[in-house]
Amino acid sequence: MADPKGFLNHGREVARSRPVDVRLKDWNEVYVPGSLLPIISKQASRCMDCGIPFCHNGCPLGNLIPEWNDYAYREDWTAASERLHATNNFPEFTGRLCPAPCESACVLGINQPAVTIKNVEVSIIDKAWETGDVAPQAPERLSGKTVAVIGSGPAGLAAAQQLTRAGHTVAVYERADRIGGLLRYGIPEFKMEKRHINRRIEQMRAEGTRFRTGIEIGHDIRATDLKKRYDAIVIAAGATTARDLPVPGRELKGVYQAMEYLPLANKVQEGDYVTAPVSAEGKHVVVIGGGDTGADCVGTAHRQGAASVTQLEIMPRPGDERNAASQPWPTFPMLYKVTSAHEEGGERVYSVSTTHFEGDEDGNVQWLHLTEVEFIEGRLTPKPGTERKIPAQLVTLAMGFTGTDRENGLVDQFGLDLDERGNIARDADFQTNIPGVFVAGDAGRGQSLIVWAIAEGRSAARGCDRFLTGASDLPAPIRPTDRSLMV
Repeated sequence: MADPKGFLNHGREVARSRPVDVRLKDWNEVYVPGSLLPIISKQASRCMDCGIPFCHNGCPLGNLIPEWNDYAYREDWTAASERLHATNNFPEFTGRLCPAPCESACVLGINQPAVTIKNVEVSIIDKAWETGDVAPQAPERLSGKTVAVIGSGPAGLAAAQQLTRAGHTVAVYERADRIGGLLRYGIPEFKMEKRHINRRIEQMRAEGTRFRTGIEIGHDIRATDLKKRYDAIVIAAGATTARDLPVPGRELKGVYQAMEYLPLANKVQEGDYVTAPVSAEGKHVVVIGGGDTGADCVGTAHRQGAASVTQLEIMPRPGDERNAASQPWPTFPMLYKVTSAHEEGGERVYSVSTTHFEGDEDGNVQWLHLTEVEFIEGRLTPKPGTERKIPAQLVTLAMGFTGTDRENGLVDQFGLDLDERGNIARDADFQTNIPGVFVAGDAGRGQSLIVWAIAEGRSAARGCDRFLTGASDLPAPIRPTDRSLMV
C-alpha cells in the first residue's frame, strides 16, 4: 500500500483549471498542463489499506486501483503504467472523460473526500507516453483468422486491439471520415484533445490493426457481404439514434440534435472548416438536456461567442451531497455537477419542459416556450401559470439516445434480434443470434459510459476469440447483464 497515514496527512487536491477568460479564447484542454504531477504522489498516498477495495466494484474494468496508486506514490511510473494497462486499453480516455464511479465507491469516501483516482490515472498514462512506456504490442504469430469491427468508438477500438494482439487480422470499419466515433466528433477538444486518439491509432496500426474510414456497413457494404469476407464480426456501432422532441416548431431552422452541432465544431479543429457551418456566435443559445452532452454544447457555445447560453433540464435539481438513505455508499450518486463548461457561464434551469418553439417570418427559431413541471403521483405534470418564453436563436437537443441506427440496414441485413429495450440482443459470450457476429458497447448495452464501452469491447473480444479458436486467454471484465453499481 501507499503511505499508511496518507489519507490523514493530506487533503484532496485536483487538477488546476486555466482561467476562464483565457481558456475561452482557445479549444485546448481546460486544465493547466503539468499541474498534476507535483501533487499526484501525495494524492496517491491517500489510498488507504481498506481491506476490500470497493473501487474495483465501482469500475466495470476492474482496474487495479490500489496497486497503481501505490506505484504512483513511489513514482515507479513504469510499474504503474503496466498495472494500469493490465485492465484498460485507453486510460488517457477514461482519465479525461469518465465520471469516475470508482471514486464514488472509494472506501475513504464514506466520511472523507475520496481519493482522486481519475487524476492519478491520467497522470500515470501521460507520464507513460512521455517516457516511452507505451509501445506497440504486436502478436508473436498470426492465427489466420479475420475479424471485422464495425465502429471505431471506445468499444470498437478496445475489441480491435484485443483481437489484434491475440493474433487475428482485424479491420475496423468507420462510417465517418476519421477514426474515433463519438470520441472524435462528439467530445469537444477542450475536454480531450484529439492527439490522444491519434497516437493510440498509430500504436494500433503498428500492432497490425487496419482501419477503413468512410464506409457505412449496411449502406456502402451490405452486412451479408461483409460476413462472407470475414471469419467473425464485432458490431460496435453505438446507440446513435437520438431522442427527439416532437413539439410544435421542431421543424424551424436553428433547432438541431447535439450530434448535428458538436461534430461541426470538432471539424473546425481538424481543419475541415474555417468556421463551423452551425455556430452560436452572437446568438441566444438554449441547450435542452442536463447531462454531459448538454454540458459539451454549453462549452462549445461559449467558445463560439454566444450572446447567452441557457441549459434546460426536465428533472429537479440534484442535491449537492449524497443522500445516504436513497443513494447509499458505494453506489454512484446523482449529484449536482458543475463541469468546466458550467464554470464558464450560462444559466441552468431545472424542472421545466419545452411546450413549443416560435420562429420568425423566415422560419428561423426565435423563442422557446416552456413551463415548470412537478411530480404528481409519480408523473411529471405542468404547473399551471408557469408558462413563459425565453429567447432562442440556436437550440440543441441533448436528451440522450434511444438505440442503435436502424436506417442504414445493418440490423435488418444481418437479421439481428433485439432485446426488450431495442438494443441488439446477445448471449453470455456477447454473440448475437447470428453465429460469428458479436456486439459490444452501446449497440448492445444502450447508452452508457466510456468505461463500460471499453469493458464491453474487451469482453466481446474474448467471446469472439473463443469462437475463432475454441479457447481464449483474453480477459472479460464484465458480463452482458452486468449493470452500474446504482440504486
